Amino acid sequence: MLRKIEKIFGIILGNAIVALGLSAFSIPNQFLVGGATGIARTVLYFTNINITVTVTVLNIIMFIVGLWILGKQFALTTVVSTVVFPVFLNQFTKIEAFNHLTGDRLLAALCGGMLIGLGIGIVMRLGGSTGGMDIPPLILNKKFRFPVALSMYCFDIIILLSQIIFSNTEEILYGMMSVVLTSVVLNQVLVFGGGDVQVMIISREYKKINEIIQKDLDRGSTFLSIQTGFEKIDQKAVLCVLPNRELSQLNHCVQEVDPKAFMIINGVREVRGRGFTLDKHLQ
Repeated sequence: MLRKIEKIFGIILGNAIVALGLSAFSIPNQFLVGGATGIARTVLYFTNINITVTVTVLNIIMFIVGLWILGKQFALTTVVSTVVFPVFLNQFTKIEAFNHLTGDRLLAALCGGMLIGLGIGIVMRLGGSTGGMDIPPLILNKKFRFPVALSMYCFDIIILLSQIIFSNTEEILYGMMSVVLTSVVLNQVLVFGGGDVQVMIISREYKKINEIIQKDLDRGSTFLSIQTGFEKIDQKAVLCVLPNRELSQLNHCVQEVDPKAFMIINGVREVRGRGFTLDKHLQ
């Protein structure tokens, strides 16, 4: 229960940091932004509907679609962001001081990009989702095996292009700088920038851990024959590769089975094979 509470507070903190970066730096300077907020800027220009209202409606729609297609487990990791992000964004945009933190647009682009990347990274490291436009790439990945990162980049490019028609040259260039910096910081907050992680688990309860990985996480695993250095016991180590957003769930499951388990975690650049580039149900 304590871990769940810590996870919820961490996701809330991450959303607060993202909302701060947008409301204090990106939105006041009219920078191009991605995600649901970018769509909201375009809607604001054409219809004069408040950004917070559009973000709230879009998040709710995406949440319902995600619940329907991706299931309840996904919904539980997204519901917090769906609720708290629009609230933070609405409250922060009302604080007049945030509109005048800096008159230097370069500094605003740098600070905004770093804060947004930091906030999203915190949420993803905790196994959560920021909701909104994170959901369509996950749906495309589940239904058609499109890579999540590639889909996210494509959606962001379309959203950014939609804002070019009402932005001047400086706003476009500073916005692009901020978006690039967001990606860099996000990758650094995650496991060394890798989209997936390789985990080796050494535990006497390796059979139970292996069963959890395959049944609860629906991920493949491999046994490695090892001998412990101190007690000279012959046993198995469990090796698996999984998306970094599932690392928190794996760690929680392992700790429940064996709090003394030894885990080695490495970021990986690319993974090919069944469950990643191939359908996991391929025979």
